[in-house]
Amino acid sequence: MDEPHVLLTNDDGIDAVGFRALHDALSRFADVTAVAPNGDKSAVGRAMSREVQVETHDLGYAIHGTPADCVVVGLEALCPDVDLVVAGCNRGANLGAYVLGRSGTVSAAVEAAFFDVPAIAVSLYVPGADGEWQEKANDPLDYRNATAATTYLVDHALGAGVFEQAEYLNVNAPIHHADDDPAPIEITEPSTLYDMRADRDGERISLTDNVWARMRDGDIPDPQGTDRRAVVEGRVSVSPLTAPHSTQHHEALDALAETYLT
Repeated sequence: MDEPHVLLTNDDGIDAVGFRALHDALSRFADVTAVAPNGDKSAVGRAMSREVQVETHDLGYAIHGTPADCVVVGLEALCPDVDLVVAGCNRGANLGAYVLGRSGTVSAAVEAAFFDVPAIAVSLYVPGADGEWQEKANDPLDYRNATAATTYLVDHALGAGVFEQAEYLNVNAPIHHADDDPAPIEITEPSTLYDMRADRDGERISLTDNVWARMRDGDIPDPQGTDRRAVVEGRVSVSPLTAPHSTQHHEALDALAETYLT
C-alpha cells in the first residue's frame, strides 16, 4: 500500500520518551500525525471529556484531555483520513485481560475500533521493584523491541488482512538491552491471572496489584500462549482483540423475561 497515514497517541503524554521513540520510528515510512495528551493521563481507561483545549506541538497536537479524547478529536476534527491509530509506546506493560478497560493506552485503541479504524496499542515491560521501574526506560534505545515490532506491524498488518479478524492489537515488548538480540513476536491471548489486594489500616485502604510482585519473584503461573508469559520470557506479545463486548443467547434470561410482570 501507499505510505500509511497514522494517528499516534498515548497516555504518558506527548513529551514521553516512548512516544518520541515510536514517532521517530514510524515517521521513517509513514505519515504520522501526533494527537496526544499534553501530560500524563495514565490508567484513565476510556474517560471522556465534554470539551478539550488543543495546542500545536512540534510533533502535532497536544490535547488537554484523555487518550480517548485524543482519538475522538483526532478522527473527527484534526486528521479524519488516517489508515491506522497507534497508541504508545507506554512505559510499563499492559498485560492481562483485566487491564484492557483500565489502561489509557489500550483504551485509545478501543476508541479507534468504534470508529472502524484499525488500531495498535503498544507498551513496554519494564521490570523492577515498586518505584524502581519508573526510573528506567529513559533512553529511546530501551524501546527498540517495541518500535521494531510496531513498525513491522504497521507496515504489513493492513495489507495482510489482520484487521479483517481483529479490531485492534495489544502489543507488549520486553525492554531492550545493548547486547540483546531482537525479540521475536509471539501471537498471544491476554492472561486471566488476577491478584488485586485491598488492605485496610484504620480509615485508609491500600489497593495493590499483586501481579507485579509475583512477576518480580518469578511466580508466573500464566501458561504458554499468554501475553505475560511471552513478555517475561523475552518475546514481543501481540494479542489480536475485538472491541465490542461479546454477546450470546441466554435461555435463562429469556425465561426470566417471560415471567416478569406475571
